[in-house]
Amino acid sequence: MKDKVKQDAATKKWYTNADEIAVFLSGANPKYWPVAEMKSMMRQHLDLTKAEDVARLSSDWSADIAAYEAVNAHILKMADMLSDGIIHQYPKNFPL
Repeated sequence: MKDKVKQDAATKKWYTNADEIAVFLSGANPKYWPVAEMKSMMRQHLDLTKAEDVARLSSDWSADIAAYEAVNAHILKMADMLSDGIIHQYPKNFPL
């Protein structure tokens, strides 16, 4: 985006939305998805996604690949956190 004001407003809205999702998820399982940890996970995901977008838009293919790998690793970590929270919240449904 060439319009810095619009870009900043969109970025702020994007991070606000991530915080709202984190609060919602934490409310569903606060013991295993603490709000601060959820917000951190969501914000890190957006930071990594933004880095990937910037690399791609800049045609920096090496950085794009590295950023993609970082996004992928992080989203798998986030998926594990969410899965573990569900398993711990409902242990009778997931016999180990």
